[in-house]
Amino acid sequence: MGNSDGPTGRRLEGRRALVTGANSGIGRAIALRLALEGAAVAVNYLSRPEDADAVVKEIEGAGTKGIAVQADVTNEQQVDAMFARAAEEFGGLDILVNNAGMETKYPFLEMPLDAWKKVIEVDLTGAFLCAQRAARLMVSSGQGGAIVNITSVHQVIPWGGFAHYCAAKAGLDLMSKTVAVELATEKVRVNSVAPGAIKTPINKNVWSDPEGLKDLLRKIPTERMGEPDEIAKTVAFLCSDEASYITGATLYVDGGMTLYPEFRHGG
Repeated sequence: MGNSDGPTGRRLEGRRALVTGANSGIGRAIALRLALEGAAVAVNYLSRPEDADAVVKEIEGAGTKGIAVQADVTNEQQVDAMFARAAEEFGGLDILVNNAGMETKYPFLEMPLDAWKKVIEVDLTGAFLCAQRAARLMVSSGQGGAIVNITSVHQVIPWGGFAHYCAAKAGLDLMSKTVAVELATEKVRVNSVAPGAIKTPINKNVWSDPEGLKDLLRKIPTERMGEPDEIAKTVAFLCSDEASYITGATLYVDGGMTLYPEFRHGG
């Protein structure tokens, strides 16, 4: 496992990474940033294989190895097969980024149990399965590694209509901290990155609507949305040796959204 090698800033040279939900949005940006920093990257996806293949081509263009691996993170057998393939292709695993997630909107009084279960399964149980399999590889290698779980500002900010999503992300953050405590002596670091409002295709309906955007920006002290690469750079830092003494932390990458911006002018 290498260190930063000078002006190119390839802090992750020689590392082997797997990023879930990496064929679009924040996951895609993370996979590409890890590759730019020198890591070989397995691009997990559930659908749209052509998008995953496009990310792999960009990874290879950055001068490192990339593979696309289809798996439903809620399916234990598929998760096992995914990690087995990544470990075989790369010779091991040093980095996992749990990015795969979903959200659906239902008023609490009307939320069907199936909708609750689905979001919990993808956003929390899927992350558990992947973290456990990655950690087993990292511990058995004796080299340790880094796990980063992508949570959300909504692990602390209530969001009407999304009780299942908020519960899953809050659960994921505390799972990260608990696993960090358990695995600290095994040289496996576990951290969370909590994005705020990030400009991705999934929320284009908000940022492409002037009124919707204006309302959103009122909630962000920096008065702008974040870019996927701003999340990706934070993840790359946490995976690098520069963060060697950071475990069990949550980094909010949110332009100050969690700072109660309504009170910025006092009163």
